[in-house]
Amino acid sequence: MSTWHEECGVIGLFAHESAAEMVCLGLHALQHRGQEGAGIVSFDGGRVSSHRGLGLVSDLFTPEVLGRFAGSVAVGHNRYSTTGSCRAENLQPLIAHWRRRKIALAHNGNLVNALELRREMEENGAIFQTGMDSEVIVHLLARSSGADLVERTRDALSQVSGAYSLVLSDGETLIGARDPRGFRPLCIGKLEATTVIASESCALDLVGAEYVREIAPGEMVVIDAGGLRSVPPADPVEPRHCIFEYVYFSRPDSIVFGHAVDQIRRCLGQLLAEEHPAEADIVISVPDSSNSAALGFSERSGIPFEIGLIRNHYVGRTFIQPTPRLRDLRVRIKYNPVRQVLEGKRVVVVDDSIVRGTTMRKLVKMLRRAGATEVHLRISSPPIQYPCYYGIDTPTRGELIASSHTVDEIRTYLRVDSVAYLSLENLIRSAPEGLGYCTACFHGDYPVPFETLPRKELLEEES
Repeated sequence: MSTWHEECGVIGLFAHESAAEMVCLGLHALQHRGQEGAGIVSFDGGRVSSHRGLGLVSDLFTPEVLGRFAGSVAVGHNRYSTTGSCRAENLQPLIAHWRRRKIALAHNGNLVNALELRREMEENGAIFQTGMDSEVIVHLLARSSGADLVERTRDALSQVSGAYSLVLSDGETLIGARDPRGFRPLCIGKLEATTVIASESCALDLVGAEYVREIAPGEMVVIDAGGLRSVPPADPVEPRHCIFEYVYFSRPDSIVFGHAVDQIRRCLGQLLAEEHPAEADIVISVPDSSNSAALGFSERSGIPFEIGLIRNHYVGRTFIQPTPRLRDLRVRIKYNPVRQVLEGKRVVVVDDSIVRGTTMRKLVKMLRRAGATEVHLRISSPPIQYPCYYGIDTPTRGELIASSHTVDEIRTYLRVDSVAYLSLENLIRSAPEGLGYCTACFHGDYPVPFETLPRKELLEEES
């Protein structure tokens, strides 16, 4: 699966003597949510330390860099741009000055009314330093008449629309908040006297914190010297958790929206095997996001699971530039078929989704060259026909192959013997009951309306 680009990963930590180092560990666990850049801001009384840069966490935060941090409160961010291009000024956490204090803010999501708010504020004299929608929140904080950071944050968030899971701090208070629909995940962990807020529980595992619970849609949690308190949503609405967190985005070892991702993905594969069986010799996955679904397909179908593709985990996104001469090499650099497993076999390939179809077509070609006699493609989600505007960097609708091609036409383009998708009914059946899900990428019924398409290109034009 390719060309769905991960959203961002956020983490905040309160009351730990090595806060920045702990946040750095958490960012390692959340690296899959953003690989363009990363940043950490820590607070030590009135002193604020920060480091942000383009690249992976392991490259940016060397022992020398981490040695420059101090303080018991820190905020961190892994970036994959959904608004604003991949430039140094668009890295987070954002740092803003307010009443002789500094605020650090890290945001995962996409504000669908950011462009309108930005234009209005610019007409009233506001100056923006970045192309990110997150900066809109900073300006709203500064304009608010709230008495303290908590009131100002609540006031600011009441004016934005769309998806946000964010952490922010002024050094004395750490705040975590989710939008009223709860599109993106955000959870709470405890490590003795330390409180951690993170996008996924895998970050809690790495720092040794115990998972406590998910922050509820529309909820704001406030951590300070007095402990943790919850600020409930002013006007609760029906939640719409992003179902693709279960299909693809989250790590399988995480608890997301209160439930184990691996178990849900195995269920996806099991129902896929029931709905679309195949006569084959082996089942393989397109690593890594579809591993659990492929195991589920194998368990339910009785067809043995094999490792037929090896993924190279050490290739950065910028290793190969997309020139015509080198474009075809990108898939071969990322994946390599295991000929001894594939040769002479009828193969079921389980993947989580098809976006443009270009990567899958090249993978199928590789599998046939490695000796696969038949290739049957099974997708553990319905056809993606519409872009996501709630925090995922997706292609335009015209670039989504399922928006303009039938399943049979997709089969022909991919050159597979068969292709089948999990139905939306079975996708919902696989997910935990009672949460409420956003499935707009399958049918275009967006739960939060917008007048102007909030594409990152539009915001970039304004910056």
